Amino acid sequence: MNLIVFDIDDTLTKSEYQHQLAYVNTMNEFGITQIDTNWKEYTHHTDSFILKENYERNHDLKFDFSIVSAFENQMTNTILSLEEVSEINGAKNIVEFFNEQTDYAIAFATGSFLKPARVKLKQAEIKFNEELVIGSNEFFEREEIVKEAIIQAEKYHNVNHFNEIISVGDGIWDLKTARNLGVHFIGIGMKNYADFQKNNIKVHIEDWNDFNLSLIEEKLGIRNT
Repeated sequence: MNLIVFDIDDTLTKSEYQHQLAYVNTMNEFGITQIDTNWKEYTHHTDSFILKENYERNHDLKFDFSIVSAFENQMTNTILSLEEVSEINGAKNIVEFFNEQTDYAIAFATGSFLKPARVKLKQAEIKFNEELVIGSNEFFEREEIVKEAIIQAEKYHNVNHFNEIISVGDGIWDLKTARNLGVHFIGIGMKNYADFQKNNIKVHIEDWNDFNLSLIEEKLGIRNT
């Protein structure tokens, strides 16, 4: 059995606008008004780490994960008040394809907080198992999030390990995470395509309508018997 680990925002869901608006508004409501929105420059591209950095700078207090529950509840309420999230072209069908027609298990690993992530998947009508969606509620680093998604997928499917693991994401941080963990990677979307090219990405697709599993496995060096 193999495993594919999906990022969510701008990988499966068109949700950057809703996510960032709700995230910044919620920080403001928590008294965090001086916010560095140069997201790419943070050491870890996760809701928890970015919140930590801005919380500590604004309040001169040490961040604690106990803050996350109230924060993500408010953030979720804000997302629910906005225009509903839709899928990246073909995302719903590709998740169904992996579920029904391949030997790949599915997990989701996102830098988003968990409750907003679930809302975005539901609004985009993308099927998911809640046990297999891992967010940044307890982790600062994307590597930790992806590793936890792999562990939970192993437990869920009662396997000791997966033969091949593919991670999919839209950002250069997703590519670096996959390389740090030694797993395959597929880049998606055009927003960070230049960064992907600079880092010699093996496989890139514009959206899920551009996806062909057998060709991608060949490019990644995955052999299925």
